[in-house]
Amino acid sequence: MEQLGWGIIGCGVIGYWHDQAVRQNADRARVVAYCDSKRERAERFNQQYAHGSARVYADFREMLRDPNVDVVSVCTPSGYHMEPVLAAAAAGKHILCEKPIEIKLDRIDRMIDAAEKHRVKLAVVFQRRTYEPCQKIKAALDAGELGRPILGSVYLKYFRSQHYYNSGAWRGTWDLDGGGALMNQGIHGIDLLLWFMGDVRSVVAKIRTLSRKIETEDTAVASLEFTSGALGTIDGTTAANPGEPTRLELHGVRGTIIFEESRITKWAVGGDENHPAAEVKLPAEEAEPAGGKLDEKALAGLGHVRHVADLLGAIEQDRDPLVTAKEARRSVELILAIYESSRINQEIVLR
Repeated sequence: MEQLGWGIIGCGVIGYWHDQAVRQNADRARVVAYCDSKRERAERFNQQYAHGSARVYADFREMLRDPNVDVVSVCTPSGYHMEPVLAAAAAGKHILCEKPIEIKLDRIDRMIDAAEKHRVKLAVVFQRRTYEPCQKIKAALDAGELGRPILGSVYLKYFRSQHYYNSGAWRGTWDLDGGGALMNQGIHGIDLLLWFMGDVRSVVAKIRTLSRKIETEDTAVASLEFTSGALGTIDGTTAANPGEPTRLELHGVRGTIIFEESRITKWAVGGDENHPAAEVKLPAEEAEPAGGKLDEKALAGLGHVRHVADLLGAIEQDRDPLVTAKEARRSVELILAIYESSRINQEIVLR
């Protein structure tokens, strides 16, 4: 495969991870352009990471006219993903979009339609799906090792300071962040829960702003019924002090799997309604973060590296990427249903 030119739209915190991920795939891609509405930020990225070798733009539409750009990363605020995605698709550029794919379903649908119409790949970042333990869990579930699903729960108890929200005017706003603890931080765990447990039929939820001075929720709880008949729960907050690891608990008639942050901490399968499953002692490597002994910052970076590699493979092989736009839509749909359930204090039926 020839080396593809990559453009970064949005030169903030997330843009850095995309830039570094492309550089880790240097045999197949290179960063050739940076774009940010504040041109000085794009200039800073260019000098710091590309040593001045890339082109710099303040308007993504101008960047998309650059014939050297084949693929773009969309790293703008969540509620401003659609515009660059639509323009990139129309320009024939493949796209890696940060999570959430967008914050309104009609905008997501326009993005999906544009990518299909212009025959470009539209991939979305959910880096936890790339973790080796998560891949192992998914394979086990697909093989029926837990049997009929009974209960799936995710605990998303994070700490984000008031300074964090004050550091970006878009953070914690309905218009550009699309939500708070669930839409921005918790969506990673919610995506995994849906990937493992399947679609949600209905939800009853409450959201509140209990600690942070933001428009959106900093705390949420939800009770789910999956289309399989299984039940589930979501606990999410950015006001837990000092914060806890992401935790998923998956229970079926044949056993239990528990995943915490980046590790499988419990693996018990092979039981049935009358016999408890035997817990398997995990090999040492299974109790380490995916990819070896990495801190969480490095692990997040590794996930982006894998997403870039996957999109390059999808382009080369003309296949779907690991996380398609339609897959990424599911978590946004559920989170919006949680918000609506809390607003009207009623159960929301999705399917």
